[in-house]
Amino acid sequence: MTDYDVIIIGSGAGGSTVARSLADTGKKILILERGDFLPREKKNWDPDFIFGERGYQVEEDWYDHEKKETFKPQAFYKVGGNTKVYGSVLMRMRAEDFGEQTWPDGKSPAWALDYSEYEPYYTRAEDWYCIHGKLGEDPTEPFHSGEDFPFPPMEHEPRIQEAADELEAQGLIPIHSTLSLNRDPKNPEKRPCIRCSTCDPYPCMLHAKQDAETAGIRPALRHDNVELWTNAHVEKLTSTGSKMDTVHVTVEGKSYELKADIVVVSCGAVNSAALLLRSEMKDESGLLGRNLMKHNHSGIHAISNRPNPTVFQKTLGFHDYYFKGPKAHQNYGLGTIQLTGKAPWQRLKGFVGADMSDDHYKFLEKHAIDWWATTDDLPDPNNRVRLQKNGKPALDFRPNNRQPHDELIEAWTTHLRATGDYMFMIKTMGIETLWHQAGTAVFGENAATSVLDINCRAHAYDNLYVVDSSFMPGMGAVNLTLTIIANALRVSDRIREGMGYKVNVDASTRPGQMVPPEGTSVSYA
Repeated sequence: MTDYDVIIIGSGAGGSTVARSLADTGKKILILERGDFLPREKKNWDPDFIFGERGYQVEEDWYDHEKKETFKPQAFYKVGGNTKVYGSVLMRMRAEDFGEQTWPDGKSPAWALDYSEYEPYYTRAEDWYCIHGKLGEDPTEPFHSGEDFPFPPMEHEPRIQEAADELEAQGLIPIHSTLSLNRDPKNPEKRPCIRCSTCDPYPCMLHAKQDAETAGIRPALRHDNVELWTNAHVEKLTSTGSKMDTVHVTVEGKSYELKADIVVVSCGAVNSAALLLRSEMKDESGLLGRNLMKHNHSGIHAISNRPNPTVFQKTLGFHDYYFKGPKAHQNYGLGTIQLTGKAPWQRLKGFVGADMSDDHYKFLEKHAIDWWATTDDLPDPNNRVRLQKNGKPALDFRPNNRQPHDELIEAWTTHLRATGDYMFMIKTMGIETLWHQAGTAVFGENAATSVLDINCRAHAYDNLYVVDSSFMPGMGAVNLTLTIIANALRVSDRIREGMGYKVNVDASTRPGQMVPPEGTSVSYA
């Protein structure tokens, strides 16, 4: 006899989506979250706490094999996972990202499924996450089955509109960032978002950010059959024959061995790999923990003589160099450019690290526009997750595909100089910045070359699924969260089919909505 029909390990983007998707089945579902709810308090919006004291981040040490030293990852063990502090730009991968891509350092392989398999689930994910945007302005955007995004774009404030106009005059195509915020621009008093300056990378005190807690866990918990345990550390899984059916978990010093018909792992690409390695999961491919990717990221703070009084800055992006660079030899993608939230002087101080007065940093804050550059990272089997003796992750990781990233920074600062920016503070993120981790349990059709099958079920087990970004064989150059959500919706459909539900994706139902078996009464959240 099992304790639960489904146990979901992790409450981030993937796990929360499965919980909400399965909640109306009436099945007994348990969500295990290693952390607790992130407290709602004034420190949520305190830059000294967030940037100076690593507010809400984990304090454990991971090991960097390259530098032969430990480091503290920028990770959050909270209900909702890392989405509690994400920047809220949720974007579909480009259709071309699902095919083979070539760069100077190598190739990113084609996915086992193409964009068309994900499109209806992207549409549903955008609905759940209240995406603001405008179809038709981004020349790289893939096919959308909907007429537009659920909400119109967040408009630029005057200084950002000025920058957009100046860059457009250079031949670039400005686009509105697709933001996951609970705001109705026509009736702002009816929804919680106030377009504040603390959207990125702060938690939202108003729960106005559509994150995995607000869009996934809370709707799931409205159902009496769904249960959440917080401060629950899963140590390992054990199997009975072809089923990985026992979850060994410790909650506040007390150990439990829980049985489940279906186990869903969603701890993030690093911690999911670590958990499955601790569980000695059968893996014919030998790829479990390998091909770790994390994107090439750089912050670019551009200083001009013009003040930037913008409050809500994260509204503008550019994809002009997503598929091809501006120079003749750059027949490969350089990546994306987007605005971050307005950086307070405390963040700039930690970013630059120079011995300057606080007043100097405050001057820089007043005159800066803050950009973020992202370039693809390529899968490399030598970039991998290992285990320390204490069971915590140890990473072998050497950055790759840096040439296109450096070329993106060069191209962008050239454009910014033409608008009058005269000084740039640039920092490329290191191993501790694991916001976009992926690739450690790649999916595919062949057990000899993949850890998971195309439905993200472990090849060697009938009931074990992985629904975070571990499954990704490549990552494109956009934030991974919307793809994690869309894939988790897709996997949830397969799980629901196994429970006796039929998938009915047509014009009469929401994408991915399920039709219950005859005689079953359910309501959709």
